[in-house]
Amino acid sequence: MFGKTPLAWLQVTREKTRLAVAVAGIAFADILMFVQIGFQEALFDSAIKPHQSLRTDLVLINPQFETFAAVKSFKRERLYQAQGFPGVKSVSSFYIGTGEWRNPTTRTTRSILVFGIDPGNITFNLPDVNQNLNQLQMFNRVLFDRASRPEYGDIAQIFQQQSTLETELNKRNVQVGGIFTLGTSFTADGNVIASDSTFMQLFPERKPDEIDVGLIQLKPGADILQVQSMMQAVLPDDVKVLTLAEFAEIEKAYWGNATPIGFIFGFGTIIGFVVGLIIVYQILYSDVSDHLAEYATLKAMGYADRYLVGVLIQEALLLAVLGFIPGFVLANGLYSLAQSATLLPIAMDINRAIYVLILTVVMCTGSGAIALRKLQAADPADIF
Repeated sequence: MFGKTPLAWLQVTREKTRLAVAVAGIAFADILMFVQIGFQEALFDSAIKPHQSLRTDLVLINPQFETFAAVKSFKRERLYQAQGFPGVKSVSSFYIGTGEWRNPTTRTTRSILVFGIDPGNITFNLPDVNQNLNQLQMFNRVLFDRASRPEYGDIAQIFQQQSTLETELNKRNVQVGGIFTLGTSFTADGNVIASDSTFMQLFPERKPDEIDVGLIQLKPGADILQVQSMMQAVLPDDVKVLTLAEFAEIEKAYWGNATPIGFIFGFGTIIGFVVGLIIVYQILYSDVSDHLAEYATLKAMGYADRYLVGVLIQEALLLAVLGFIPGFVLANGLYSLAQSATLLPIAMDINRAIYVLILTVVMCTGSGAIALRKLQAADPADIF
C-alpha cells in the first residue's frame, strides 16, 4: 500500500517537532485510558477476590444482598433446609462485618473487614487459613491478612518475631493466631478472619439466628445447576441460591453500576479517547493544510483520491503505533507505582493492551477520516 515511495512515512517523519508532539499526545491519551481501565479492573478483581477464595459450590444469600460493604442477612433455618436437599454434602455459615482494628504500635484505630467462619469446616481455598483453623477454635483468636495496608501495623513481622500478638478489635481484646494473604480492595483496606463464636462477641448487635451468607458444598458428581434450580424452586423467596460465579457478579455489578466509581472510570476512558482524537486530528489537518499544493499536484499527475486517502490513513496508523509504544511503557510504570501505593491488584495484561491498541487505532483512523475533508478540497484548478 505504501508503493515504491513510503510517502506516509516521509510525511510523518519530515517535521520532527510535529511528530514528537503527536506521539506525546497519543501516548498521553493511551496512558489515560490504561490508567482508567486498569483501576476499574483492579476494582472488580479486588472486590471479588474474597468471593473467589471461598470453598463452596452454591451460595445462599438475602435477595437484597449487593456487596460485602453492606450485608443483608437471612434466617439460619433456610440453610438447614438447604442441607436436606439431595446432593448436598455440607452447609456452613459465613459472616461479614466491618470492625475497628487498633494498631498495636501506634494505638490508632482503622476500619477493617471481619469474616466469621465455622472453624470446623474448610471455608476458604487459602492454605494459610486452613492450616490455622485450630487457632480459630480458641476464643478471641483471629487470623490477620498480611496484605492489609501498613496503617494496621506491621502485624506479620511482629507475629513472626513473637509468635503471639494481642490487640483490640471493636474495643475487645483479641490475639492474632496466624497470618494469611488475601489483599485489599475498594471495600476494605484489610481483612481479619475469626470463628463464628468470636464474631458474635465482636458484633453483639448481630442476631445469632441470622447469617449473612450460606455456603453449600455438594457431593462429588452432583449437578450444581440442577441442585440450584431445585433449591430455588422449593425455598421461600426470602433467599436466593447462586453459584459462586453469580455471587461474584453481584459484587461487580454493585461497584460498576450502583456506585459512581464505575462511571468515573468509564468516563475517564472516554475522555482519554476524545483527547487523543482531537490531538491526532489537529496534527493530520495541519499536515494536509501545509502540503495541500503537493496533494493537488499528485491529483494533477493522475493519482486518484483513493490513493491520497490511503496515504492519510497510513499516517494515522503510523502515529497510532508510534504513540502506543511509549504510552504502554509509561502505563506499566504507573501501574507499579499505583500497586505499591494502594496494594490493589493492578497490573498490565495482554487483553487490556490489545484493547487499548484497538482504541488507539480507531482513534487515529477516526481523526484521519475527519481530516479527509480538507484533503478532498485539494483541487489542482484552484491551487494553480
